Amino acid sequence: MPGNSQRKGSIRKTTKKPTAGSGGRVRRGLEGKGPTPKAKDRPNHKAYKLAQKAERSGPSRPKRRTSGDAEWIAGRNPVVEALREGVPVNGLYVAEGAERDGRLREAFRLAAEGGISLLEVSKGELDRMTSGAVHQGLAARIPAYEYAHPDDLLDRAREMGEPPLVVVLDQVTDPRNLGAAIRSAAAFGAHGVVIPERRAAGMTAAAWKTSAGAAARIPVAQTVNLVRQLKAYQDAGLMVVGLAADGDVTLPGLELSDGPLVVVVGSEGDGLSRLVAETCDQLVSIPMANQVESLNAGVAASVALYAISQARA
Repeated sequence: MPGNSQRKGSIRKTTKKPTAGSGGRVRRGLEGKGPTPKAKDRPNHKAYKLAQKAERSGPSRPKRRTSGDAEWIAGRNPVVEALREGVPVNGLYVAEGAERDGRLREAFRLAAEGGISLLEVSKGELDRMTSGAVHQGLAARIPAYEYAHPDDLLDRAREMGEPPLVVVLDQVTDPRNLGAAIRSAAAFGAHGVVIPERRAAGMTAAAWKTSAGAAARIPVAQTVNLVRQLKAYQDAGLMVVGLAADGDVTLPGLELSDGPLVVVVGSEGDGLSRLVAETCDQLVSIPMANQVESLNAGVAASVALYAISQARA
């Protein structure tokens, strides 16, 4: 019956002493151990291991950006010109039954010499791959361009034992002007070209072709914020000069030519943007005999870089 203490199992008998409370023998076990260390300070934590790895490898840089998907050069003349100029090509595609004229034979020869794969596809398939471009039975596929980091250009100058010379393009939207500027930069000893990530021409097939293969010899870097990058170059000890029609000095008289230098070239129509012009240490003009409003970006870069190369010689 309830309450019968004689019933077997009604009371659990034990010979152990009662467990001591907070004031008993386990007081030391209940004492605090201080604040918990941050994750990066705990040796067994993933954050600690990542921090150690980063410390060993030094300061990291963002991953290099690419120009996106691969692009196509369509048409017999454009493809042959691209192969002649050393534009990197992943593959050459010819339509079934395409007429074998001199240009096609030359494309085949250049592809064979360069170790470029040649594939024959149907005309419909080639239409689809080139998005309906007028390909004349021949197209070349070029890989997505891998942009450098802006700091890579300074590293390149350091490795060559030369004062840095960097070309920056502000709001240049024509890929042919970009290609021409890259070609001039390579010809006159610049260590690279920097372009904005937005509202500017990128390394398309047209830029590759206009650069005449120079884009394979000189790095092109992208930056999210052009003004911020110019200030970073200034902090690294480079002087920033911008080409402007109302510049304070004319180009042949630029005393900064033989030092670490950034040359900023604006677009044909608008020139330098206001913030970029305000960031420049000096604005420089190119003297012209006639009343010509402006030179296109490719020509302006070429003239400026030639004058600077002469001063450095």
